[in-house]
Amino acid sequence: MATARARRAGAAAIPTEAAMLRTAPLVVDLDGTLLRTDLLLEGITALLRRNPLMLLLMLLWLPRGRAYFKRRIAEGAGLDVATLPANEALLAHIEARKAAGQRIVLATAADELMALRALRRFPVFDRVVASDGVRNLKGEAKAAQLRALYPQGFDYAGDSAADLPVWAAARRVIVVGASPAVLRAAHRLGKPVEAFPADSRPRALLKALRPHQWAKNALVFLPLVLGGRAGETDAWASAGLAFLALGLVASASYLLNDLLDLSHDRAHWSKRERPLASGRLPIATGLAALLLGLAGGLAVAALAGAAVLTGVLAYLALTLAYSTWLKRVPMLDALTLGGLFSLRIAVGVAAVAVAWSPWLLTFSMFLFTSLSFAKRYTELRGAARRGRSGTIAGRGYQPADEAVVLAFGVASGLSSLVIFILYLANEAFHHAALAAPLALWSFPLILALFMGRVWLLAGRDALHDDPVAFAIKDRPSLALAGIAGLAFAVAAFGLPHSLLPQGLESSWVIRSSVS
Repeated sequence: MATARARRAGAAAIPTEAAMLRTAPLVVDLDGTLLRTDLLLEGITALLRRNPLMLLLMLLWLPRGRAYFKRRIAEGAGLDVATLPANEALLAHIEARKAAGQRIVLATAADELMALRALRRFPVFDRVVASDGVRNLKGEAKAAQLRALYPQGFDYAGDSAADLPVWAAARRVIVVGASPAVLRAAHRLGKPVEAFPADSRPRALLKALRPHQWAKNALVFLPLVLGGRAGETDAWASAGLAFLALGLVASASYLLNDLLDLSHDRAHWSKRERPLASGRLPIATGLAALLLGLAGGLAVAALAGAAVLTGVLAYLALTLAYSTWLKRVPMLDALTLGGLFSLRIAVGVAAVAVAWSPWLLTFSMFLFTSLSFAKRYTELRGAARRGRSGTIAGRGYQPADEAVVLAFGVASGLSSLVIFILYLANEAFHHAALAAPLALWSFPLILALFMGRVWLLAGRDALHDDPVAFAIKDRPSLALAGIAGLAFAVAAFGLPHSLLPQGLESSWVIRSSVS
């Protein structure tokens, strides 16, 4: 009898899992764990977006310590934590633990001001422990603080190597979106480990770099063919270097544009899924790729020659102006994008050292301005469908501008067709270097079909936000591009004599009868 009572007393002394849930809290990190981003980098980006000269003040804050630096960023940035991307799977796990009776604590190295804003968004937390402007609560400092607060033990959810000391002090380890190396290190602690999978950063980076947009840079090869240097290996090599330089700089500029547009993209119905806006790509990784892309692109441009480097620098300068200001000016934004396309052709002219063609540059300006207006028209129709009556976030357009944008877009597309026909009649057919300029007559028809398809689908709300991304996935557009490429090759090199009817060899293969 006494033995049975002793056994029951001993069993009661062993805490059950439910009792441990009530006594040992779940402690959750904020940056990179509950939020798919870093609040410090978000704050720095927000301040620099508002005023680039803030960088000078930041350099003065840094020597006073990391905690002080975080406090000043938190005070100045005014971040809206409600718009930042959260880890929904982890949040559901936290809410389930809360429902089971476990206390939930937010412990973060972010500044207390930022943490309190997060608390308003996530009321599931019972307590906040954060950096306070004097002490930076990270790594060993966070572990010591939590051991003092919860000597009975705690569970901890974190994401990086800086959390290893905290996991070492914790009862249970929850690894959220960490690298394989960090996950292995967590397992070596010999404690129960629960892991939430990480997003593929290489895949997210590749998407953010927009390699499909490199298709635009194929314009650098246009002067090579139309200038009669299609048969020269060195000309192709020079144009290839220009293509690579523009691609690297363009990808870097896309990252910069996304960093400057984070808050607006997160408010957009489709752009919020971009890697940086959604948090799948860390801001630090995006910044590193941006700098590497710029350095690599300018180095390749310098290798291609001073003229190409000058053109690429002009492209970069106009891109920066667009990202920081021009994209918010109605109409001028579309004209700027059209100008960037014409700059690609200008870089191609510089790369292969052929004569400038005002007709060709003007044609490209109107054609790609039309496609830019198609993108804005799609955004305006999307805003109207969602009942938004104000100015589109990050742009200067309002839904009432839809008719004007449609008119300018279609007019620009038709103008590009007229200009291309004038180019054929006044320049291309008189170019001695082209083997069969008559083949270029297929281009106005191809362009008319493509532009008509773009605007028809835009009116049907079936066009992707980006017409280039749409074109490289759309089978009819790809078919038209293939026909255009074939016609381009025939114009440059001519057709074999065996494929031509009797009597047409001299008029087609050597020179067009029109010329």
